[in-house]
Amino acid sequence: MSAQKNEFMLEMSGISKAFPGVKALDQVELKVKRGVVHALLGENGAGKSTLMKILMGIYEADEGTVVFNGELLKGHRNVRETMNVGISMIHQELASFSQMTIAENIYLNREPRKGLLVDNAKMNRDTVELFEYIGMDIDPHTKMKDITTAYAQMVEIARAVSLNADLIIMDEPTSAITDTEVEMLFNVIRHLKEEGRSIIYITHKMDEIFEIADEVTVLRDGHFIGTNAIGELDSDKLINMMVGRQMVQLFPPNEAVPGEVVMKVEHLTRRGEFEDISFEVRAGEILGIAGMMGAGRSEIMSAVFGITKPDSGTVEIKDKTLPLGRPKAAIKMGMAMLTEDRKGTGLFLGLSVNDNIGMPSLRDFESKGLLSQRKLNEACEVQINALSIKTPSGRTAIRGLSGGNQQKALLGRWLYCRPDILIIDEPTRGIDVGAKYEIHKILCELAKNGTSVIMISSEMPEIIGISNRVLVISQGRIAGELQREELTQENIMKYAAS
Repeated sequence: MSAQKNEFMLEMSGISKAFPGVKALDQVELKVKRGVVHALLGENGAGKSTLMKILMGIYEADEGTVVFNGELLKGHRNVRETMNVGISMIHQELASFSQMTIAENIYLNREPRKGLLVDNAKMNRDTVELFEYIGMDIDPHTKMKDITTAYAQMVEIARAVSLNADLIIMDEPTSAITDTEVEMLFNVIRHLKEEGRSIIYITHKMDEIFEIADEVTVLRDGHFIGTNAIGELDSDKLINMMVGRQMVQLFPPNEAVPGEVVMKVEHLTRRGEFEDISFEVRAGEILGIAGMMGAGRSEIMSAVFGITKPDSGTVEIKDKTLPLGRPKAAIKMGMAMLTEDRKGTGLFLGLSVNDNIGMPSLRDFESKGLLSQRKLNEACEVQINALSIKTPSGRTAIRGLSGGNQQKALLGRWLYCRPDILIIDEPTRGIDVGAKYEIHKILCELAKNGTSVIMISSEMPEIIGISNRVLVISQGRIAGELQREELTQENIMKYAAS
């Protein structure tokens, strides 16, 4: 079969894959044309990641064939072999080496050489040329530990482009970058298309799909639902294909009625991150924290919870002063926090769902000085059922769950502790539309029952959709406060850009 005669660059046909207790893929197909952006969509757990791991050679399919550029790819191959035929992947979870430079990360294991030695000068020149192509302006000598998450994501994108692959898989490439960088990425994608390269684009952001995709394939519960040209679809049709039902509304009603002040933050300052932060939090409200990436949103809340220690200022919970820089003290006084990096700082990936949920509360499950697995399992089963966590059992390794179910397990961890104040950073990043609704519903129910929820989010619809009140952060300061009736994208952006 000649590559020139075949309109498809990639043909995956009849792909099936089973794991213990679950059939992840059942006769799935994916056909990607040349020079297109092909969106691969579905709820978390639909099978997208499994299908891409089969394509990359991380997993071997139980059934089915993969044809790339007219050649049948063998099932038993590794990632390097896949990359050598012209397929690369940008992963949602970044995997860089923090002590190495940007250039060293981009060209790792394929450094230009001068004899036996690495030609660092050429490697840095090549990196600068690559950045010019992408539209980035950053010193290739900079160490990865010294750049933001957003820049780390752009470096990962640059690395994939540097491979000169015919097909690039982009898994949630905009989950950690700003609007400016999103436009930069889309320009790169358009250049790649003009060169005849193809993109498999995985995202949960509807606006991106309709802006950048040419075709869409939808998976649901491990089954192929359909492939359509983007012009044949609208948001309602796409959501219906993904979730198998009509979504009457994207956000649940927030029926919470804010009560008394439960937390006061006064003049909190941490040099180089934020300055003179003062605000109050009421019982039974969802307080949204909005602003551009890098504005200091997460840094402020990390200091409030005690992950970092501010240079000055005070935090009071119910008129009692909270010792700064001590998360244990914050937890003891009724506070809980879910960080934005659930895999890096939230989950114990090698442990079970039950172990992850019960981790902060292990003393509750002691019997005669030993951990009672029965007590732990029973308590966690309540959280699994209450939050509709999709897992074969509580003893399943949490690394095998979808992103949405991992996030719900983290919520279950803290809900068991019954916190008065829950700080949650990017609650639905990388999570599908159905799971988003479920998590938003949980947050609204918590607020309705009197819990104070502080929600940091980069997703404007999420901030507007469920917040009672919003603080907008700009350049490490509170630039504005908006009440529910004032919540519009224009009002938020006016303060965020100030």
